[in-house]
Amino acid sequence: MRRTWTWHFDLPPEKLWPVLADTNRFNEAMGLPPYALEELPQTNGTVLRRGKGKAAGFTLEWEDKHYEWVHGRHFRQARLFSKGPFRRFGPIFDLAADGSGSKVSYTLEWEPLTLVGRLFGERLARQAGAAIERRILEAVAYLKGERTTFFELPAPSLPDGARERAASLADTIDKSLYGNGLGKKLAQHVLTGMATDLAHMRPKLLARQFGVKPRVAIEACLAGVRAGLLTMRWDLLCTSCRGPKVSAAALDELPRGAHCPSCNIDYERDFERNVELSCAPAAAIRPIAEGGFCLSGPMSTPHVPVQVLLAPSERREVIADLAPGSYRLRTLHPGAHADVEHRGGAFPGVRVAASGVEIVAPAGEGRIGFANDAGFEVAALIEDRTWTRDALTAAEVVTLQAFRDLFSAATLRPGDEAGVSQVALLFSDLRGSTALYERVGDAKAYNMVREHFALLAAIIRDHDGAVVKTIGDAVMASFADPADAVRAALAMQERIASHGLVLKLGVHAGQSVMVTLNERLDYFGSTVNMAARLQGQSEGGDIVLSRAIADDPAVRKLLAALPVQEETVALKGFAAPVGFLRVRPPGANRRDFHGVSRET
Repeated sequence: MRRTWTWHFDLPPEKLWPVLADTNRFNEAMGLPPYALEELPQTNGTVLRRGKGKAAGFTLEWEDKHYEWVHGRHFRQARLFSKGPFRRFGPIFDLAADGSGSKVSYTLEWEPLTLVGRLFGERLARQAGAAIERRILEAVAYLKGERTTFFELPAPSLPDGARERAASLADTIDKSLYGNGLGKKLAQHVLTGMATDLAHMRPKLLARQFGVKPRVAIEACLAGVRAGLLTMRWDLLCTSCRGPKVSAAALDELPRGAHCPSCNIDYERDFERNVELSCAPAAAIRPIAEGGFCLSGPMSTPHVPVQVLLAPSERREVIADLAPGSYRLRTLHPGAHADVEHRGGAFPGVRVAASGVEIVAPAGEGRIGFANDAGFEVAALIEDRTWTRDALTAAEVVTLQAFRDLFSAATLRPGDEAGVSQVALLFSDLRGSTALYERVGDAKAYNMVREHFALLAAIIRDHDGAVVKTIGDAVMASFADPADAVRAALAMQERIASHGLVLKLGVHAGQSVMVTLNERLDYFGSTVNMAARLQGQSEGGDIVLSRAIADDPAVRKLLAALPVQEETVALKGFAAPVGFLRVRPPGANRRDFHGVSRET
């Protein structure tokens, strides 16, 4: 049995899809309770997902089938019940362009299991449809700017005194160096936001919601954790479904790898890809129930544009236009995958065998063929291999000054280390600091050096970097983005002259190993040594950049209008001569450039 509702909206499909296909948010708005699934590995590598719960006064037990969808067009899902009024129940959602707007269709399909399901199925579907229509109209009104929130929802139940505590903590955040005036906004979000948005708060998403730069929101969230409004956790994301399967409250509690029961695979820790910092409300302010409102809908894995559930021997074609990019063809059970560099045109077909996925000939322009020869039901999918930029990775957060200052005790376990494929390191030193003490006296020189440290730290923070450590008069700083490191170096040389000091700077980027050294997070390896050696090549007032830094596309744009000199030097500890660029920022003391080759 089925019942269908249809609407026409004056918004395009690409505007509607991210909101109307967010089944987690919709289920919460519908008043459905959060739930968890029991995931049972099967001998063929697939996972049987069983759920229990209550709805409309009925005790329910079911098998959760995987969602199917084509991004921007369609999704469907079914639950097969062993207890409750229905044998089968599930939604079908279709979205299509309609002139300059869209046509939206929502269908409920059900098969009665009991007499109650037979007698009341139509009425229950009609009631559910009316609630769905209300929520869809609210969401569309939000997209059109006619509402300030997605849905009209009752106020959440809060612990006694939660609002007063939140207000006090908001003041504490705003008084913090890193609160950035966002304390009250954070508190309001925690007190009134949907549980869907609060259980796994991503600071970069909050930045867009608050209309601020990412670093501003990240710093405010870290200040919120320090104040006690929020809790912080390190999520070890599955490399397949990208869900947070293991979480730890501290870095030194994070394992090197984990098992994902949903995908039935083991995976390793990678600080640059799948270790993410997220936040949640403190329980004393807003407790969030365990589980989700929808555990596998289209927006739960937005990197997957197509997912289909195939019966044994089934052949199917879906209508889908995939943008050029890097894709992976795989299933939701362990097995071989296939990578595709799609340059446009017809997309390859997908054949599933018991051992995994194979690429087959395209079905045609705008169509993708799927074939299941595995001998059992499988979920096959196409995923974008690019990891989301909304994730605040561990490699990124440890290069932020706010994290270093607020959580200086956050370290790895003794003996543990984390490889980082790229970090930009800046080393500074004062030229003639010994003579400075003799010239102006110890007290004045000390104050000048201390002010120089404060100046450099402020510039490093403003350019999304962090001071790793100071060594005498020198600073070692880290940046996630090479261009940020160079911008910081240019700003340092521009501003240091007014302090009567001459600064030597070297910048290099490359692989490194993150370790705990002297009770703080530090970097170790040849990249560190190279950056320090290049700083030694600086004459003062200039910036010495390695070729790895200078060849970065964003850095090349920064250097386009600056005088640079290519040089080569033999550096201690490096077998081959090292090429670098010497840069003279505007306003620096100028002198003739000449090639040099000396042992350092």
